[in-house]
Amino acid sequence: MQPLDISALRRNRFALAFFFFLSGLRFASWASRIPDIQSHLHLSDAALGSVLFALPAGSMSGLPLSGYLVAKFGSRNILLLATILFPVSMIGIGMANSSLALAIQLYFFGVTGNMMNICVNTQAVSIESLYGRSIMASFHGLWSLGGFSGALIGTFMVSMSIDPLYHYLWVSAVGLAVAFCIYPFTFKNEVKTKHKSKFFVRPDTYLLVIGFITFGSMVCEGTMFDWSGVYFVKVIAASAQLRTLGYVSFMSAMATGRFIGDKLIIKFGAKKVLQLSGIVITSGLVVSVLFPYIITATIGFLMVGFGVSAIVPLCYAMAGRSTKMAPSLAIAAVSSIGFIGFLMGPPLIGYIAQAFSLRISFTVIACLGASIYFMAPRLKEE
Repeated sequence: MQPLDISALRRNRFALAFFFFLSGLRFASWASRIPDIQSHLHLSDAALGSVLFALPAGSMSGLPLSGYLVAKFGSRNILLLATILFPVSMIGIGMANSSLALAIQLYFFGVTGNMMNICVNTQAVSIESLYGRSIMASFHGLWSLGGFSGALIGTFMVSMSIDPLYHYLWVSAVGLAVAFCIYPFTFKNEVKTKHKSKFFVRPDTYLLVIGFITFGSMVCEGTMFDWSGVYFVKVIAASAQLRTLGYVSFMSAMATGRFIGDKLIIKFGAKKVLQLSGIVITSGLVVSVLFPYIITATIGFLMVGFGVSAIVPLCYAMAGRSTKMAPSLAIAAVSSIGFIGFLMGPPLIGYIAQAFSLRISFTVIACLGASIYFMAPRLKEE
């Protein structure tokens, strides 16, 4: 066995951290302009919910393909492809001039975004195995930091009345330029497994439990990503300058929570961290519903951000350690279940809001977030 090159491993970690950051930046760039796009296309809440369904639908339907491609050709090769295709789809969103065109571009955005997601998480599992300790949450912290940065940039673009298309073009150009400079330092030697690559993989009980926990978390994340801005506009009645405050507070709290998440997991263990996360998520949503004011809603969204922060990275890391299948396929299997939640969240919010109100729809999501608390004790390590 060759001695471990610590300096090279650190370069690999730094390079991968950038791609997590870039992925979060691009996603937040889209999410921060949802109210503008809704207004531009004259979409009702129900219509917006239906259109938003296309993004997680693309993410979920593209998961088997992404897992297969990464397992067969390697995460590094597919990462390069996803790095190019992801911003192309984002620019397409900015060019959409109808609800149908927007739905098509969001579907492609979901497929390419999740391809990148599987690549970076597969690389992270390999690097974490060489470090010999939990570092997955810190990678996802960089994703959240990218999301926070994207939200701030989005706020600036809104304040300057810059069209979403030009916003997306700028983010794509800068991101691609930096990505091509850093790509040579990404991890080349992934964890080898004896499992053959398969297009469809049926998860075992261990992965199913992890998947259901991921499901609960991603319902809440999807709600914050797609509806936080709309909630602040329609329920909180925030001014144009403050309408992204809820999203920014959520993303900043999620980023902070992920940077300390590894220490919490090491100290308290996975089950306790997951149970506490479920409590904090539910409490934050309830606060936002019962007290629909700028300060209290912002605090509530902060709590939701802290609550969801450690769940997905923890679940992906546990899936990547599966002894039954290759890391990319295990992560894809868990993601498939989780993205059903991401798939359900946006349209569910829209339909309930149309029938009742956004406050009622957020209450329903709070109940789904509480499921994490009850699922965690069922989790058994392999």
